[in-house]
Amino acid sequence: MAAASTASAPTEEATPKLWGGRFTGKVDPLMEKFNASLPLDKRMWAEDIRGSQAYAKALAKAGILTAEEAVEICDGLDQVADEWASGSFIIKAGDEDIHTANERRLTELVGPVGGKLHTGRSRNDQVATDTRLWLYNELLTIRASLQELITVAVNRAEAEADVLMPGFTHLQQAQTVRWGHWLMSHASAWQRDDMRLRDLLPRVATLPLGSGALAGNPFLVDRQYIARELGMIGGVCPNSMDAVSDRDFVAESLFFASLHLVHLSRWAEDLIIYSSGLFGFVQCSDAYATGSSLMPQKKNPDALELIRGKGGKLQGNLAGVMAVLKGTPTTYNKDFQECWELMFDSVDALHDCIRIATGVLSTIKINPDRMMKGLSADMLATDLAEYLVRKGVPFRETHHISGAAVKMAEDKGVPLNTLTVADLQSIHPLFGDDVVKVWDFAASADARDTEGGASKRSLLQQVQKMRTYLAAEQAAQQQ
Repeated sequence: MAAASTASAPTEEATPKLWGGRFTGKVDPLMEKFNASLPLDKRMWAEDIRGSQAYAKALAKAGILTAEEAVEICDGLDQVADEWASGSFIIKAGDEDIHTANERRLTELVGPVGGKLHTGRSRNDQVATDTRLWLYNELLTIRASLQELITVAVNRAEAEADVLMPGFTHLQQAQTVRWGHWLMSHASAWQRDDMRLRDLLPRVATLPLGSGALAGNPFLVDRQYIARELGMIGGVCPNSMDAVSDRDFVAESLFFASLHLVHLSRWAEDLIIYSSGLFGFVQCSDAYATGSSLMPQKKNPDALELIRGKGGKLQGNLAGVMAVLKGTPTTYNKDFQECWELMFDSVDALHDCIRIATGVLSTIKINPDRMMKGLSADMLATDLAEYLVRKGVPFRETHHISGAAVKMAEDKGVPLNTLTVADLQSIHPLFGDDVVKVWDFAASADARDTEGGASKRSLLQQVQKMRTYLAAEQAAQQQ
Protein backbone atom coordinates (compact mmCIF):
# COMPACT_ATOMS: atom_id res chain seq x y z
CA MET A 1 0.00 0.00 0.00
CA ALA A 2 1.36 3.43 -0.91
CA ALA A 3 2.04 5.79 1.95
CA ALA A 4 -0.78 8.19 2.68
CA SER A 5 0.20 11.78 2.02
CA THR A 6 -1.35 15.08 1.05
CA ALA A 7 -0.40 17.71 -1.44
CA SER A 8 -0.89 20.65 0.90
CA ALA A 9 -2.14 21.88 4.22
CA PRO A 10 -5.93 22.19 4.63
CA THR A 11 -7.46 24.86 2.41
CA GLU A 12 -9.82 27.52 3.70
CA GLU A 13 -12.87 26.11 1.92
CA ALA A 14 -14.75 24.22 4.63
CA THR A 15 -16.24 20.79 4.12
CA PRO A 16 -19.82 20.38 5.36
CA LYS A 17 -20.01 18.22 8.48
CA LEU A 18 -21.48 14.77 8.05
CA TRP A 19 -23.37 15.51 11.26
CA GLY A 20 -24.05 19.22 10.65
CA GLY A 21 -27.84 19.31 10.20
CA ARG A 22 -28.56 19.45 13.94
CA PHE A 23 -26.11 22.29 14.62
CA THR A 24 -26.39 25.97 13.72
CA GLY A 25 -23.55 27.53 15.73
CA LYS A 26 -19.92 27.48 14.70
CA VAL A 27 -17.50 25.04 16.26
CA ASP A 28 -14.69 26.53 18.36
CA PRO A 29 -11.52 26.34 16.22
CA LEU A 30 -9.71 24.71 19.12
CA MET A 31 -12.48 22.11 19.27
CA GLU A 32 -12.06 21.52 15.53
CA LYS A 33 -8.42 20.67 16.13
CA PHE A 34 -9.17 18.73 19.32
CA ASN A 35 -11.81 16.63 17.58
CA ALA A 36 -10.04 16.01 14.26
CA SER A 37 -8.45 12.65 13.68
CA LEU A 38 -7.37 13.03 10.05
CA PRO A 39 -3.69 13.56 10.92
CA LEU A 40 -3.79 10.03 12.35
CA ASP A 41 -6.45 8.12 10.47
CA LYS A 42 -5.38 9.24 7.00
CA ARG A 43 -3.04 6.25 7.22
CA MET A 44 -6.17 4.17 6.61
CA TRP A 45 -7.18 5.92 3.41
CA ALA A 46 -6.91 2.73 1.32
CA GLU A 47 -8.93 0.67 3.79
CA ASP A 48 -11.60 3.35 3.98
CA ILE A 49 -11.92 3.28 0.20
CA ARG A 50 -11.98 -0.53 0.05
CA GLY A 51 -14.70 -0.63 2.68
CA SER A 52 -16.73 2.00 0.87
CA GLN A 53 -16.49 0.18 -2.44
CA ALA A 54 -17.66 -3.06 -0.85
CA TYR A 55 -20.50 -1.20 0.84
CA ALA A 56 -21.55 0.44 -2.43
CA LYS A 57 -21.79 -3.00 -4.04
CA ALA A 58 -23.83 -4.25 -1.09
CA LEU A 59 -26.21 -1.28 -1.44
CA ALA A 60 -26.65 -2.16 -5.10
CA LYS A 61 -27.27 -5.78 -4.19
CA ALA A 62 -29.94 -4.58 -1.73
CA GLY A 63 -31.58 -2.39 -4.40
CA ILE A 64 -30.66 0.95 -2.77
CA LEU A 65 -28.25 1.86 -5.56
CA THR A 66 -28.59 1.00 -9.20
CA ALA A 67 -25.82 -1.05 -10.73
CA GLU A 68 -24.73 2.03 -12.67
CA GLU A 69 -24.62 4.17 -9.52
CA ALA A 70 -22.51 1.57 -7.74
CA VAL A 71 -20.04 1.47 -10.63
CA GLU A 72 -19.90 5.27 -10.72
CA ILE A 73 -19.19 5.42 -6.98
CA CYS A 74 -16.56 2.69 -7.13
CA ASP A 75 -14.84 4.34 -10.10
CA GLY A 76 -14.90 7.67 -8.27
CA LEU A 77 -13.35 6.04 -5.20
CA ASP A 78 -10.61 4.63 -7.44
CA GLN A 79 -9.83 8.21 -8.47
CA VAL A 80 -9.70 9.26 -4.83
CA ALA A 81 -7.32 6.38 -4.14
CA ASP A 82 -5.09 7.46 -7.02
CA GLU A 83 -4.87 10.94 -5.51
CA TRP A 84 -3.86 9.58 -2.12
CA ALA A 85 -1.33 7.23 -3.70
CA SER A 86 0.26 9.99 -5.80
CA GLY A 87 0.26 12.53 -2.97
CA SER A 88 -2.06 14.89 -4.84
CA PHE A 89 -5.09 14.57 -2.52
CA ILE A 90 -5.89 18.03 -1.14
CA ILE A 91 -7.17 18.20 2.42
CA LYS A 92 -9.72 20.90 3.03
CA ALA A 93 -10.85 22.63 6.19
CA GLY A 94 -13.57 20.52 7.75
CA ASP A 95 -12.04 17.21 6.69
CA GLU A 96 -12.09 16.06 10.28
CA ASP A 97 -11.40 12.40 9.53
CA ILE A 98 -10.56 10.07 6.66
CA HIS A 99 -14.24 9.20 6.11
CA THR A 100 -15.26 12.85 5.72
CA ALA A 101 -12.32 13.61 3.45
CA ASN A 102 -12.91 10.67 1.13
CA GLU A 103 -16.67 11.20 0.88
CA ARG A 104 -16.21 14.91 0.29
CA ARG A 105 -13.77 14.28 -2.54
CA LEU A 106 -15.92 11.50 -4.00
CA THR A 107 -18.91 13.83 -4.19
CA GLU A 108 -16.77 16.48 -5.89
CA LEU A 109 -15.82 13.91 -8.51
CA VAL A 110 -19.13 12.12 -9.14
CA GLY A 111 -21.72 14.62 -7.96
CA PRO A 112 -24.83 14.01 -5.79
CA VAL A 113 -24.73 10.23 -6.25
CA GLY A 114 -21.76 10.28 -3.89
CA GLY A 115 -24.14 11.31 -1.14
CA LYS A 116 -25.92 7.95 -1.42
CA LEU A 117 -22.86 6.03 -0.27
CA HIS A 118 -23.45 6.68 3.41
CA THR A 119 -27.01 5.31 3.31
CA GLY A 120 -27.54 3.16 6.39
CA ARG A 121 -23.90 3.48 7.36
CA SER A 122 -22.45 5.26 10.37
CA ARG A 123 -18.92 6.38 10.99
CA ASN A 124 -19.20 4.10 14.02
CA ASP A 125 -19.21 0.92 11.95
CA GLN A 126 -17.09 2.52 9.24
CA VAL A 127 -14.16 3.40 11.50
CA ALA A 128 -14.22 0.01 13.17
CA THR A 129 -14.08 -1.61 9.73
CA ASP A 130 -11.24 0.60 8.53
CA THR A 131 -9.22 -0.09 11.67
CA ARG A 132 -9.72 -3.85 11.41
CA LEU A 133 -8.77 -3.90 7.74
CA TRP A 134 -5.66 -1.81 8.32
CA LEU A 135 -4.53 -3.78 11.33
CA TYR A 136 -5.17 -7.14 9.66
CA ASN A 137 -3.03 -6.21 6.66
CA GLU A 138 -0.25 -4.94 8.91
CA LEU A 139 -0.31 -8.10 10.99
CA LEU A 140 0.00 -10.24 7.88
CA THR A 141 3.16 -8.35 6.96
CA ILE A 142 4.45 -8.62 10.51
CA ARG A 143 3.84 -12.36 10.51
CA ALA A 144 5.85 -12.79 7.33
CA SER A 145 8.71 -10.82 8.90
CA LEU A 146 8.50 -12.84 12.10
CA GLN A 147 8.71 -16.10 10.19
CA GLU A 148 11.75 -14.75 8.34
CA LEU A 149 13.42 -14.01 11.70
CA ILE A 150 12.70 -17.56 12.87
CA THR A 151 14.12 -18.91 9.62
CA VAL A 152 17.37 -17.01 10.12
CA ALA A 153 17.69 -18.46 13.62
CA VAL A 154 16.98 -21.98 12.35
CA ASN A 155 19.51 -21.72 9.53
CA ARG A 156 22.25 -20.49 11.84
CA ALA A 157 21.43 -23.11 14.47
CA GLU A 158 21.95 -25.85 11.90
CA ALA A 159 25.05 -24.34 10.30
CA GLU A 160 26.73 -23.70 13.66
CA ALA A 161 25.50 -26.78 15.50
CA ASP A 162 28.99 -27.83 16.63
CA VAL A 163 29.74 -24.58 18.48
CA LEU A 164 29.72 -25.04 22.25
CA MET A 165 29.09 -22.32 24.79
CA PRO A 166 28.22 -21.96 28.47
CA GLY A 167 24.56 -21.91 29.37
CA PHE A 168 23.58 -19.65 32.26
CA THR A 169 21.12 -19.63 35.13
CA HIS A 170 20.97 -16.53 37.34
CA LEU A 171 23.58 -15.20 34.84
CA GLN A 172 26.03 -17.70 36.33
CA GLN A 173 27.78 -20.35 34.26
CA ALA A 174 25.67 -23.48 34.60
CA GLN A 175 26.00 -26.25 31.99
CA THR A 176 27.40 -26.80 28.52
CA VAL A 177 25.03 -26.07 25.66
CA ARG A 178 25.40 -25.41 21.97
CA TRP A 179 25.17 -21.99 20.34
CA GLY A 180 22.47 -23.45 18.12
CA HIS A 181 20.56 -24.61 21.20
CA TRP A 182 20.59 -21.04 22.48
CA LEU A 183 19.34 -19.82 19.09
CA MET A 184 16.53 -22.34 19.09
CA SER A 185 15.52 -21.35 22.61
CA HIS A 186 14.63 -17.91 21.28
CA ALA A 187 13.17 -19.30 18.06
CA SER A 188 10.83 -21.37 20.23
CA ALA A 189 9.55 -18.24 21.96
CA TRP A 190 9.12 -16.56 18.58
CA GLN A 191 7.23 -19.61 17.34
CA ARG A 192 4.75 -19.17 20.19
CA ASP A 193 4.39 -15.55 19.11
CA ASP A 194 3.67 -16.71 15.57
CA MET A 195 1.04 -19.15 16.85
CA ARG A 196 -0.49 -16.40 18.96
CA LEU A 197 -0.63 -14.11 15.94
CA ARG A 198 -2.17 -16.82 13.77
CA ASP A 199 -4.93 -17.32 16.33
CA LEU A 200 -5.50 -13.59 16.62
CA LEU A 201 -5.93 -12.84 12.92
CA PRO A 202 -9.56 -14.06 12.54
CA ARG A 203 -10.61 -11.98 15.55
CA VAL A 204 -9.10 -8.91 13.91
CA ALA A 205 -10.60 -9.69 10.49
CA THR A 206 -14.23 -9.73 11.64
CA LEU A 207 -16.67 -7.36 9.96
CA PRO A 208 -18.50 -4.57 11.85
CA LEU A 209 -19.81 -2.87 8.68
CA GLY A 210 -23.57 -3.11 8.39
CA SER A 211 -24.06 -2.48 12.10
CA GLY A 212 -24.92 1.18 11.59
CA ALA A 213 -24.50 3.52 14.54
CA LEU A 214 -25.39 0.74 16.99
CA ALA A 215 -28.73 -0.90 16.11
CA GLY A 216 -28.04 -2.45 12.70
CA ASN A 217 -28.75 -1.54 9.09
CA PRO A 218 -32.35 -0.89 7.98
CA PHE A 219 -31.67 -1.58 4.29
CA LEU A 220 -30.89 -5.28 4.69
CA VAL A 221 -27.39 -5.15 3.26
CA ASP A 222 -25.80 -8.57 3.02
CA ARG A 223 -23.06 -8.45 5.64
CA GLN A 224 -21.70 -11.88 4.72
CA TYR A 225 -21.27 -10.61 1.17
CA ILE A 226 -19.34 -7.56 2.43
CA ALA A 227 -17.15 -9.79 4.60
CA ARG A 228 -16.26 -11.92 1.60
CA GLU A 229 -15.56 -8.85 -0.53
CA LEU A 230 -13.15 -7.53 2.10
CA GLY A 231 -11.49 -10.85 2.88
CA MET A 232 -12.72 -10.82 6.47
CA ILE A 233 -11.73 -14.34 7.44
CA GLY A 234 -13.49 -14.06 10.81
CA GLY A 235 -16.92 -13.48 9.26
CA VAL A 236 -19.22 -10.81 10.68
CA CYS A 237 -19.49 -9.37 14.17
CA PRO A 238 -22.54 -11.13 15.67
CA ASN A 239 -24.06 -8.16 17.54
CA SER A 240 -24.34 -4.63 16.20
CA MET A 241 -23.92 -2.91 19.58
CA ASP A 242 -20.79 -4.91 20.32
CA ALA A 243 -19.51 -4.45 16.76
CA VAL A 244 -19.18 -0.67 17.07
CA SER A 245 -18.01 -0.90 20.69
CA ASP A 246 -15.41 -3.67 20.42
CA ARG A 247 -11.75 -2.70 20.47
CA ASP A 248 -10.58 -6.01 21.89
CA PHE A 249 -8.79 -6.65 18.62
CA VAL A 250 -6.63 -3.56 19.19
CA ALA A 251 -5.84 -4.56 22.76
CA GLU A 252 -5.06 -8.14 21.72
CA SER A 253 -2.80 -6.96 18.92
CA LEU A 254 -0.94 -4.68 21.30
CA PHE A 255 -0.61 -7.54 23.78
CA PHE A 256 0.88 -9.66 21.02
CA ALA A 257 3.25 -6.83 20.12
CA SER A 258 4.18 -6.26 23.75
CA LEU A 259 4.85 -9.93 24.49
CA HIS A 260 6.86 -10.39 21.31
CA LEU A 261 8.97 -7.39 22.29
CA VAL A 262 9.47 -9.00 25.71
CA HIS A 263 10.90 -11.99 23.87
CA LEU A 264 12.99 -9.85 21.53
CA SER A 265 14.18 -7.79 24.49
CA ARG A 266 15.43 -10.87 26.34
CA TRP A 267 17.19 -12.07 23.18
CA ALA A 268 18.73 -8.62 22.77
CA GLU A 269 19.84 -8.56 26.41
CA ASP A 270 21.65 -11.88 25.97
CA LEU A 271 23.49 -10.56 22.93
CA ILE A 272 24.32 -7.28 24.64
CA ILE A 273 26.00 -9.29 27.39
CA TYR A 274 27.65 -11.74 25.00
CA SER A 275 29.05 -8.87 22.90
CA SER A 276 30.64 -7.10 25.87
CA GLY A 277 34.41 -7.13 26.20
CA LEU A 278 34.25 -9.39 29.25
CA PHE A 279 32.46 -12.08 27.24
CA GLY A 280 33.41 -11.53 23.60
CA PHE A 281 31.20 -14.39 22.40
CA VAL A 282 29.72 -12.35 19.54
CA GLN A 283 30.40 -9.17 17.61
CA CYS A 284 27.65 -7.07 16.10
CA SER A 285 27.99 -5.94 12.51
CA ASP A 286 28.97 -2.32 11.97
CA ALA A 287 25.58 -1.90 10.31
CA TYR A 288 23.85 -2.32 13.67
CA ALA A 289 26.30 -0.68 16.07
CA THR A 290 27.65 2.79 16.81
CA GLY A 291 30.73 4.26 18.46
CA SER A 292 31.33 6.61 21.35
CA SER A 293 31.77 10.36 20.89
CA LEU A 294 34.54 10.25 23.50
CA MET A 295 36.01 6.75 23.65
CA PRO A 296 37.35 5.59 20.27
CA GLN A 297 37.59 1.93 21.31
CA LYS A 298 33.86 1.58 21.95
CA LYS A 299 31.43 -0.37 19.74
CA ASN A 300 27.97 -0.06 21.18
CA PRO A 301 25.15 -2.51 20.39
CA ASP A 302 22.64 0.31 19.88
CA ALA A 303 20.24 -1.72 17.73
CA LEU A 304 19.87 -4.29 20.51
CA GLU A 305 19.53 -1.63 23.19
CA LEU A 306 16.79 0.15 21.23
CA ILE A 307 14.88 -3.11 20.81
CA ARG A 308 15.15 -3.59 24.57
CA GLY A 309 13.94 -0.04 25.18
CA LYS A 310 11.02 -0.24 22.77
CA GLY A 311 9.83 -3.33 24.59
CA GLY A 312 9.09 -1.11 27.59
CA LYS A 313 7.33 1.49 25.46
CA LEU A 314 5.03 -1.08 23.89
CA GLN A 315 3.99 -2.28 27.33
CA GLY A 316 3.06 1.31 28.08
CA ASN A 317 1.01 1.54 24.89
CA LEU A 318 -0.91 -1.59 25.84
CA ALA A 319 -1.62 -0.18 29.30
CA GLY A 320 -2.76 3.06 27.67
CA VAL A 321 -5.27 1.31 25.41
CA MET A 322 -6.66 -0.71 28.31
CA ALA A 323 -7.04 2.46 30.36
CA VAL A 324 -8.91 4.19 27.52
CA LEU A 325 -11.32 1.29 27.09
CA LYS A 326 -12.07 0.38 30.69
CA GLY A 327 -14.47 3.21 31.51
CA THR A 328 -16.39 3.54 28.25
CA PRO A 329 -20.12 2.74 28.29
CA THR A 330 -21.60 0.41 25.71
CA THR A 331 -21.32 1.21 22.10
CA TYR A 332 -19.24 3.85 20.37
CA ASN A 333 -17.45 6.61 22.28
CA LYS A 334 -14.99 9.18 20.99
CA ASP A 335 -12.48 7.94 23.57
CA PHE A 336 -11.71 5.16 21.10
CA GLN A 337 -9.96 7.71 18.90
CA GLU A 338 -7.17 7.82 21.47
CA CYS A 339 -6.36 4.18 20.75
CA TRP A 340 -5.09 4.95 17.26
CA GLU A 341 -1.91 6.76 18.15
CA LEU A 342 -0.94 3.94 20.52
CA MET A 343 -1.87 1.30 17.94
CA PHE A 344 0.02 2.97 15.10
CA ASP A 345 3.07 3.52 17.29
CA SER A 346 3.13 -0.09 18.44
CA VAL A 347 2.68 -1.49 14.95
CA ASP A 348 5.42 0.74 13.54
CA ALA A 349 7.80 -0.20 16.34
CA LEU A 350 7.00 -3.88 15.90
CA HIS A 351 7.73 -3.72 12.18
CA ASP A 352 11.05 -2.01 12.82
CA CYS A 353 12.16 -4.22 15.70
CA ILE A 354 11.55 -7.48 13.86
CA ARG A 355 13.38 -6.30 10.76
CA ILE A 356 16.28 -4.91 12.79
CA ALA A 357 16.47 -8.13 14.81
CA THR A 358 16.61 -10.12 11.58
CA GLY A 359 19.43 -7.92 10.31
CA VAL A 360 21.38 -8.25 13.55
CA LEU A 361 20.99 -12.03 13.67
CA SER A 362 21.87 -12.44 10.00
CA THR A 363 25.14 -10.51 10.30
CA ILE A 364 26.39 -11.10 13.84
CA LYS A 365 29.78 -12.84 14.08
CA ILE A 366 30.43 -15.50 16.67
CA ASN A 367 33.74 -16.25 18.38
CA PRO A 368 33.75 -20.01 19.13
CA ASP A 369 37.14 -19.79 20.87
CA ARG A 370 35.87 -17.24 23.37
CA MET A 371 32.78 -19.33 23.92
CA MET A 372 34.95 -22.34 24.70
CA LYS A 373 37.02 -20.26 27.10
CA GLY A 374 33.77 -19.41 28.86
CA LEU A 375 33.38 -23.07 29.74
CA SER A 376 34.93 -24.05 33.08
CA ALA A 377 35.51 -27.44 34.68
CA ASP A 378 33.17 -26.70 37.58
CA MET A 379 30.34 -26.63 35.03
CA LEU A 380 30.84 -30.40 34.79
CA ALA A 381 30.07 -30.96 38.49
CA THR A 382 26.61 -32.22 37.60
CA ASP A 383 28.16 -34.63 35.10
CA LEU A 384 30.41 -35.88 37.88
CA ALA A 385 27.34 -36.58 40.01
CA GLU A 386 25.66 -38.32 37.07
CA TYR A 387 28.75 -40.53 36.63
CA LEU A 388 28.02 -42.08 40.03
CA VAL A 389 24.28 -42.27 39.32
CA ARG A 390 25.13 -44.59 36.44
CA LYS A 391 26.95 -46.77 38.96
CA GLY A 392 23.85 -47.07 41.11
CA VAL A 393 24.39 -44.30 43.68
CA PRO A 394 21.22 -42.25 44.41
CA PHE A 395 21.37 -38.77 42.95
CA ARG A 396 20.79 -37.07 46.30
CA GLU A 397 24.01 -38.71 47.49
CA THR A 398 25.95 -38.03 44.32
CA HIS A 399 24.97 -34.36 44.46
CA HIS A 400 26.69 -34.06 47.85
CA ILE A 401 29.65 -36.17 46.69
CA SER A 402 30.18 -33.94 43.66
CA GLY A 403 29.89 -30.89 45.92
CA ALA A 404 32.63 -32.32 48.09
CA ALA A 405 34.82 -32.72 45.00
CA VAL A 406 34.20 -29.07 44.08
CA LYS A 407 35.18 -28.06 47.63
CA MET A 408 38.34 -30.17 47.42
CA ALA A 409 39.34 -28.47 44.15
CA GLU A 410 38.69 -25.05 45.67
CA ASP A 411 40.75 -25.90 48.74
CA LYS A 412 43.61 -27.12 46.54
CA GLY A 413 43.27 -24.07 44.29
CA VAL A 414 43.01 -26.21 41.15
CA PRO A 415 40.35 -26.78 38.48
CA LEU A 416 37.89 -29.58 39.20
CA ASN A 417 39.07 -31.63 36.23
CA THR A 418 42.65 -31.79 37.56
CA LEU A 419 41.68 -33.80 40.62
CA THR A 420 43.26 -37.24 40.40
CA VAL A 421 41.37 -40.50 40.51
CA ALA A 422 42.89 -41.04 43.96
CA ASP A 423 41.55 -37.64 45.08
CA LEU A 424 38.07 -38.57 43.91
CA GLN A 425 38.24 -42.07 45.39
CA SER A 426 39.01 -40.51 48.76
CA ILE A 427 35.51 -39.01 48.51
CA HIS A 428 33.76 -42.12 47.12
CA PRO A 429 35.18 -45.53 46.18
CA LEU A 430 33.14 -45.98 43.00
CA PHE A 431 35.13 -43.37 41.11
CA GLY A 432 37.23 -45.27 38.57
CA ASP A 433 39.80 -44.54 35.90
CA ASP A 434 37.01 -43.89 33.37
CA VAL A 435 35.98 -40.77 35.32
CA VAL A 436 38.28 -38.76 33.04
CA LYS A 437 35.61 -39.07 30.31
CA VAL A 438 33.46 -36.72 32.39
CA TRP A 439 35.78 -33.81 31.57
CA ASP A 440 34.51 -33.46 27.98
CA PHE A 441 32.29 -30.48 27.29
CA ALA A 442 30.89 -31.82 24.00
CA ALA A 443 30.06 -35.12 25.66
CA SER A 444 28.32 -33.21 28.44
CA ALA A 445 26.04 -31.48 25.93
CA ASP A 446 25.46 -34.66 23.96
CA ALA A 447 24.48 -36.53 27.12
CA ARG A 448 21.37 -34.31 27.20
CA ASP A 449 19.91 -36.25 24.31
CA THR A 450 16.22 -36.13 25.24
CA GLU A 451 13.77 -34.37 22.95
CA GLY A 452 14.48 -30.66 23.26
CA GLY A 453 17.88 -31.22 24.87
CA ALA A 454 21.31 -29.75 24.11
CA SER A 455 22.76 -32.71 22.21
CA LYS A 456 23.61 -32.20 18.56
CA ARG A 457 21.11 -34.87 17.54
CA SER A 458 18.36 -33.16 19.52
CA LEU A 459 19.34 -29.74 18.22
CA LEU A 460 19.08 -30.89 14.62
CA GLN A 461 15.74 -32.49 15.44
CA GLN A 462 14.53 -29.14 16.80
CA VAL A 463 15.70 -27.48 13.60
CA GLN A 464 13.78 -29.97 11.46
CA LYS A 465 10.62 -29.61 13.54
CA MET A 466 10.75 -25.85 13.22
CA ARG A 467 11.28 -26.08 9.47
CA THR A 468 8.28 -28.40 9.23
CA TYR A 469 6.18 -25.97 11.25
CA LEU A 470 7.18 -22.99 9.10
CA ALA A 471 6.51 -24.85 5.86
CA ALA A 472 3.06 -25.94 7.05
CA GLU A 473 2.13 -22.45 8.23
CA GLN A 474 3.33 -20.79 5.06
CA ALA A 475 1.44 -23.31 2.94
CA ALA A 476 -1.71 -22.63 4.95
CA GLN A 477 -1.26 -18.89 4.45
CA GLN A 478 -1.17 -19.39 0.68
CA GLN A 479 -4.54 -21.15 0.63
